[in-house]
Amino acid sequence: MSIVVAGATGHLGRHVVEQLLEKVPAEGITAVVRDKARAAHLAERGVKLAVADYNAPETFDGLFAAGDKVLLISGNEFDKGRPAQHQVVIDAAKAAGVALLAYTSAAGSLSAALADDHRATEKALLASGLPHSLLRNGWYHENYTENLAPVLEHNAVVAAAGEGRVSSAARADYAAAAVAVLTGEGHENTTYELGGDEAWSFAEYAAELSRQTGKEITYSAVPAETLVGILTGAGLPEPFAAILAGVDASIARGELVVSTGDLSRLAGRPTTPLSEAIAAALKG
Repeated sequence: MSIVVAGATGHLGRHVVEQLLEKVPAEGITAVVRDKARAAHLAERGVKLAVADYNAPETFDGLFAAGDKVLLISGNEFDKGRPAQHQVVIDAAKAAGVALLAYTSAAGSLSAALADDHRATEKALLASGLPHSLLRNGWYHENYTENLAPVLEHNAVVAAAGEGRVSSAARADYAAAAVAVLTGEGHENTTYELGGDEAWSFAEYAAELSRQTGKEITYSAVPAETLVGILTGAGLPEPFAAILAGVDASIARGELVVSTGDLSRLAGRPTTPLSEAIAAALKG
């Protein structure tokens, strides 16, 4: 039996593998990657590597074994039909008879277009009959703290989220929840709504940035179409900019406030405060 992480060198997958290495022997972990060179550091530590691509179904043939626990981290190729990509992994997992397939989904309350691919994947996973765990990840601190340059340049946080609040958490927090599910017992056919312990508003985010930088940073609430224009002007493709603006609209409606406490319970500790994530980002 192996714990298999699909998308092991991505932003979230890296955290998952690192935390798995603290709990289980390296030889019990298989990292599924598209580029073996990017995972050489894992192979050096004894992690097994499997090269496969969501866009090439045949690369998953025989990759899983009966009894494996698999983490399917959602793909980030929004233009390539993510549900079909995820179906490849689900089909291969079913053929092998894995013990558990955990999937990183989106908050159940999220109605933005971003959630559509996740809902389709959840439906396919339930239809497969596989023992599963839906890890409905809320928003990541890093969605903001990794993009501080324009904020600090213009002394403004710009969003189309109104006075909405966000229960974000660090990627490492969500990874800890995934590791708990993959290494624990009794997680078959479960759904976890995952979010940070403390919800925050964009005005509070701007105030915390001001406090830590010593600059006066304000929150500028803009209409969705204005945000799309700003994002496309910064080089984002218009369809992706529209997806992000749609998420902001969901935030304004309160759809990214997650108050279940599932994330800190699974992680076994409080979630990372936004202030800590900001401090780490500013240190560079």
